[in-house]
Amino acid sequence: MEKLLVSPNPHIHAPVSTKTLMRDVIIALIPAVICSFVFYGWREILVMAVSVASCVCLEWAITKYMLKKPSTIGDLSAVITGILLALNLPYTTPWWVVMIGAVVAIGVAKMTFGGIGQNIWNPALVGRVFLLVSFPTYMTTWGAPQGVMDAVSGPTPLGAIQEGLMQGATVQELTSAYDYKDLLFANLGGSAGEACALALLAGFIYLCCRKVVKPWITLSIFATVVLTSLIFWGINPARFTDPIFNLLTGGLILGACFMATDYVTSPMSLWGQVVFGVGIGFLTMMIRYFGSYPEGVSFAILFMNSVVPLLNMWFHQKKFGRK
Repeated sequence: MEKLLVSPNPHIHAPVSTKTLMRDVIIALIPAVICSFVFYGWREILVMAVSVASCVCLEWAITKYMLKKPSTIGDLSAVITGILLALNLPYTTPWWVVMIGAVVAIGVAKMTFGGIGQNIWNPALVGRVFLLVSFPTYMTTWGAPQGVMDAVSGPTPLGAIQEGLMQGATVQELTSAYDYKDLLFANLGGSAGEACALALLAGFIYLCCRKVVKPWITLSIFATVVLTSLIFWGINPARFTDPIFNLLTGGLILGACFMATDYVTSPMSLWGQVVFGVGIGFLTMMIRYFGSYPEGVSFAILFMNSVVPLLNMWFHQKKFGRK
């Protein structure tokens, strides 16, 4: 008599794995990575290499010597964490600071919870925020892309607006120095991932076409940012920036397209994703307009990551087979 083997669901197999999904994300990030290399040169290549190598080596060491489990670096998730961490840093970041960020991202935010699929917060953002709080000088020293103002360090557009408003200038006077075309093709200073908004959007469209991610979170973030900034800008245009400026500056596009959409740290249901995106967009604008930091995307995503268990409880996915 043959044995009847019962295995856990799902029983329907598909040619999709964690590795193939992660590989698609890496492909989607290639345009942004290439632009960061073009604009920031060999120093950004160094930051990227140190970040990726540190994340991969650290995950391998933790799984082998601490967790006593087979290595998980083959799923490429550590590579993505390294890429995203590097894209969230200034190209002037010292290599040892990058390594500390990798330790926090992989060792604290990911592997402490058991590895991929079990972490609460996006690892790359945890590493970035830790570095921002611990090394504010390095994390707020921005260099302009090569060929722009001879790469002289200065504030980001968001930082310049905040500083100018504190000195009594109006938004119209401050934004007149920026061309939206420049903000779309090559951001005037900021983290490496902010170098080219079009490259990030192209990668996001690729992920949507490959059905790796759904667009609801990203679209909800963009719509909320536009609506919130439109209201405040309409009330006082001398004090608050306009919607287009808010969309094209800072790490909004990078965060909305590649970090808020993380499978592990985002809701599962459609309405949960919409609420998640609305929360990120609204918190981002509140921090930008009223907070002490000129940028708020990282903090907003991490805060909403903490709310994901509640969103999954409040908004349930439709059961398979139910009409």
